[in-house]
Amino acid sequence: MKKFCITLLLLAALLNQVLAQQKLEGQVRDKISGAALADVTVSAGGAITRTDGTGHFFLSVPGLPARVVITSAEYDSLVLEAASTALGVMELTPKMVTEQEVLVTSSTRMPTRLRNAPVTIERYGYRQIANAPTDYYSLAVYRKGVDITTSSITFKTISTRGFNGSGSPRVNQLVDGMDNQAPGLNFFVGNFAGLTELDVDHVEILPGASSALYGPGGMNGTILINSKSPFEHQGLSLQLKQGVNHIDAPDGRSPAPLYDYALRYAKSFNRFAFKVSGQYLQAQDWLADNENNYRRTGSGGVVIPGSRATAKGYDGVNVYGDETSGDIRGVMQAMMQGNNALAPVLLPLMSSPQVVSRTGYSERDMIDPNTKNLKLTSALHYRLGGNTEAILSGNWARGNTVYTGNNRFVLKGITIAQYKAELRNKNWFLRAFTTQEDAGDAYSATTTAQLMNEGWKRSLDNSNPAGSWFPQYTGALVQQLVPVYTKAFGDALAAGKPAAEARTAAEQAVLAANSGAAIHNAARAFVDAGRPQPGTAAFQQLFDKVRKVPIPRGGLFLEKSELWMYEGQYHFKNLTRFADLVVGGNFKRYVLNSQGTLFIDSMAPIRINELGLYAQLSKPVLPNDALTLSVSLRYDKNQDFEGRYTPRATALLKLAPEQTLRFSYQTAYRFATTQQKFIRLDVGDYTILGGLPWIMEYMNAAKFPLVDLITQQPFTYRQLEPESMRSFELGYRATLARRLSVDAYAYAGQYRNFLGRRTLFQPATREIYSVVVNSAPEVRTYGFGASFDYRLPRNFSVFVNAYSDRLSDVPADFQSLFNTPKYRLNAGVGNTGLGKKERWGFNLLYRWRDAFDWQGELAYGPVPAFSTMDAQVNYLFPKIKSIIKLGGTNITNRYYIEGYANPRIGAMYYLSVGYNVL
Repeated sequence: MKKFCITLLLLAALLNQVLAQQKLEGQVRDKISGAALADVTVSAGGAITRTDGTGHFFLSVPGLPARVVITSAEYDSLVLEAASTALGVMELTPKMVTEQEVLVTSSTRMPTRLRNAPVTIERYGYRQIANAPTDYYSLAVYRKGVDITTSSITFKTISTRGFNGSGSPRVNQLVDGMDNQAPGLNFFVGNFAGLTELDVDHVEILPGASSALYGPGGMNGTILINSKSPFEHQGLSLQLKQGVNHIDAPDGRSPAPLYDYALRYAKSFNRFAFKVSGQYLQAQDWLADNENNYRRTGSGGVVIPGSRATAKGYDGVNVYGDETSGDIRGVMQAMMQGNNALAPVLLPLMSSPQVVSRTGYSERDMIDPNTKNLKLTSALHYRLGGNTEAILSGNWARGNTVYTGNNRFVLKGITIAQYKAELRNKNWFLRAFTTQEDAGDAYSATTTAQLMNEGWKRSLDNSNPAGSWFPQYTGALVQQLVPVYTKAFGDALAAGKPAAEARTAAEQAVLAANSGAAIHNAARAFVDAGRPQPGTAAFQQLFDKVRKVPIPRGGLFLEKSELWMYEGQYHFKNLTRFADLVVGGNFKRYVLNSQGTLFIDSMAPIRINELGLYAQLSKPVLPNDALTLSVSLRYDKNQDFEGRYTPRATALLKLAPEQTLRFSYQTAYRFATTQQKFIRLDVGDYTILGGLPWIMEYMNAAKFPLVDLITQQPFTYRQLEPESMRSFELGYRATLARRLSVDAYAYAGQYRNFLGRRTLFQPATREIYSVVVNSAPEVRTYGFGASFDYRLPRNFSVFVNAYSDRLSDVPADFQSLFNTPKYRLNAGVGNTGLGKKERWGFNLLYRWRDAFDWQGELAYGPVPAFSTMDAQVNYLFPKIKSIIKLGGTNITNRYYIEGYANPRIGAMYYLSVGYNVL
């Protein structure tokens, strides 16, 4: 009875407490725009909840009055006393956050204020993207230390601290934690496959060595692109952009439209949220039109005088098919053996090479400029409680693009998809993802053009010499030289010269005629009669036939490679008092499957396994965190190489509340890429090979020795080693008067076992090979950079930054691919709210690049200095977070190139409308 009474009293007390509880309700909005704010934290009386997609919330409290606290990362907190349950509309004021106060994760793999980052970091967010005149990916080029190489409208490559190119194996790019590389290429494909414009939350760029935390490949930096959370950014967002490019195009093309449409929709239901997004771009691409005559020496070369009309051995940089060339003295010798009467005419020509090239096709004939890129992304998020979130996501992209490697590769209909499952907590994560690549109808412009020529008429068919191109050319040439010889000989005799002198005069006449262009052009016109011409049905039929046949009989790549990765990390922040500890690891597997068209995988796909483990320890060692030290160590093992350790040490000294001095010692390395290990590709005048021991058997080097094509020294194979580097960096970061942000750095680095290429010649077979080797001496880099960002009154802002990178101690016969201007400068001015209602805005960006010499796998050559401006003016609709922009990139329309043998880039003018994007 006693127990019963006690139980009854407890139930009565509990019921009284429940009945006494009050249910608060209200809505949270942005004070400036009036927009409803989702996922805002509301707490009172020990209870906590979040606002829904419309900004509404419901929260039970023990009684009234109650102290209510409303917080959000991007807004000032609001504290109020609730005297009734109906709180109505509460407005939050956006934070005036300086650039140094934003959170970054790239420097330590954990959230850190930018001002406390121990290394150099460049960051920009979705608000800066919305106010930029460029797309979000191109905006990176205005950050100090960053370069970009444009090979196509849809293929742009970011790099830092040198080594620019179309595809950068020395830079990691992670999209929501996923390695964004195409497995078969072993480098990321810019923003062709990744997030849509409207789903980007922020971008972080970590210049310099970053392997200690992010693994192989981070020799020169790591790029982190993070998407918006469907909990925090909800509703429907749209962006419609229509533009025009090819204004006053130097290649004579007419102006062409550009369409860029993007959509995003996100919705949360308390703990569950989802998002979907898509973007479609269609445009007339830039095309490379460099027709300079080029003398190739394997993977190197030099620009020389001449054109198709003046040089019989002409090989245009961006002309394809003319790489097939031959010394016609062999044909001449056969003709003299068949007809001794030709000997006096042809013998004068036998003392020097008579190299003639096939007629090529321009890039505009081989590449369809209609470029398309469709990106679709989706994600499901579920909050399990305890700050843990489960995520299933997928990114899918398909389209056409072009990149510049050892020739111009047309990625037509390529598909790249990434799928991820992740469990994420503020202290740990577990992640698994895969990348699936399908090259579609990708082809090599060079190989296709060469095989089109062969498909129409063989260069030299021993079973039908008379029907072959080189014999026909030589025959047409000889037919013109015989009358030249006969006339000169007769004229000399008629002038009373002895027979010997007459023969000498006739020989000189033959040499003079042969050195001119007229008779060679006539011979070419004869032998090319009936050759399929661009724009005709015959040309298209031949092009389609060759392009659709796999390499080596055609130009098609059969490439369906995969990447699988599993990784995890734990932050022991609350478990250790001595220091802050982060540990993690990953397992990665590549599956290369080109069916022999790109790799040596004709028999079966090639599988490559990698394992990585890392740990980072950081600790404040002076009062008030005046000095913070950190050390990191990573171990990686690739099945083709010995394991590698990469340490890192940093020190951050607080000189004042808003001023820090940073020092770092960093190491990095990279294993040879999948192509540097296993590629086997015939590109016409030479064959590209990897660098593992199998190449010696392939070249039959034991029987037929090789020499370096440049030094003529015998080639001795040495086991390929991972490339490594160490870097020392000193940096300063400050915010002065909460308006001026200053950041500066200087660094010096040393590369060992530098991975590059050497060109080899095999005298016995006359074959030329380009193979991957390590550089014996150390290669050194050094550079500096500084930026100044100033926030002026009335929403004005200005910035300027400058930086420099240099390379030294590179052997003369080594292909480093540094490809970086010595000096670069960026500047800009903008406003986010002009006028009485602060509805107007603008942004003007300027950049200048110094001239430099480009060293690419396709060609070496000069890149002239250039400057360009991007600009936009806009009108805002704050209540619906919308914007109308009228703008352009390269608005002065001065065409420029960012890499030799890459396309010239002109202006693109546009009008865009964005709804719910601010």
